[in-house]
Amino acid sequence: MPRRLAALFVFCVMDTLGFGLLVPLVPYMAERFGTAPQFITPILGSYSLCQLLAAPYWGRLSDRYGRRPILMSSMAGACVSYALLALAGNVWWLLLSRMLAGCMAGNIAAAFAYASDISVTERRTATLGLVGAAIGIGFTLGQPLGGLLAGPDPARADFVRPALVSMTTSILALLLVRFVLPESHDAAHRAEHRHRLRGGALSLLRGRPSLARLCGATLLVTYSQSVLESIFAIWALHRYGFGPRPVGFLLFAVALPALLMQGGAVRVLAPRLGEVRLARLGVLLYVAGVLTLALGPSLPFTVAALLMCGLGLGAYNPSAFALASLQASSAERGAVLGAYASSASLARVIGPFTSGPAYAQFGSSAPFMLGALLTLPAAWLLRRAASARA
Repeated sequence: MPRRLAALFVFCVMDTLGFGLLVPLVPYMAERFGTAPQFITPILGSYSLCQLLAAPYWGRLSDRYGRRPILMSSMAGACVSYALLALAGNVWWLLLSRMLAGCMAGNIAAAFAYASDISVTERRTATLGLVGAAIGIGFTLGQPLGGLLAGPDPARADFVRPALVSMTTSILALLLVRFVLPESHDAAHRAEHRHRLRGGALSLLRGRPSLARLCGATLLVTYSQSVLESIFAIWALHRYGFGPRPVGFLLFAVALPALLMQGGAVRVLAPRLGEVRLARLGVLLYVAGVLTLALGPSLPFTVAALLMCGLGLGAYNPSAFALASLQASSAERGAVLGAYASSASLARVIGPFTSGPAYAQFGSSAPFMLGALLTLPAAWLLRRAASARA
């Protein structure tokens, strides 16, 4: 593995490890503060709302000033947000920490833009899959580790230790970028960007129907994913009585197959099936998993459903990201991928803001059924995107 790609791989692992540590814990923190389920999930959605507003600007800044400053700034902001989380004494501090983290979340789009910068076209899907695998490793290790650090009992869970570990990983990631990772977007490309790139995310989508359809497909898939992530801890607590530790290990069942798919299988399947077919297969696998989660009568069905969801995401995400990256020249890649990331951020806003009310109003299976119903059309959008490109 080339030195730059190896350094980027380690950065993504450390970055998402810190984020993944807290994924199974925030709902328990909110419930400890006396927050009802229909208000817990919007706290998770506040992160994505702020990310949605900030991501296009981070992408454009990375095109103008380079990837490294954006990666370092986002890590510094994440560190502060984790400190606020560790000090949170009520739900408002928890909300503030999530909103700050969202505003500073320019790292993922910048990391994928960096990977696109350093890869040749015929290897781009494999390179993005490797970066996706690094993100998957962070989540895979972070969620069970966060549960282990917090403990099994929801009433006595320790939320300070995971927040401090997340702070540490952010500092280490920042230092890695500062001292090891060289800039991938050189001055010539940045000068080209100043002259060529105009308009906002909507302008990009209006002029590129294939990109717009890809963004629509990703919005639907990520909506279902965000529904699962935002409601799963509450669902598992009420259905099985599970605290942070078992929930962390159950979410491992999503992260591990996604990691294996992105890090290995997608590199073999993408050249054989093509990105469009592989992404559509991912959609169908994910929908099947969510339906099994909604309808399965016991814990073994829950585990099987989560495994299918992980395989689906592992097939879809790097394939769709590679298709989106082909819509941009090197001078505007950060902006295009920032616009693409905005579709996922919008889904992560809508998902938590609807999953809690659906759960409270229509029952525990309703959020998953809704996610499956709205995600299935993504397969059609992918086909339409391929037709428009052709």
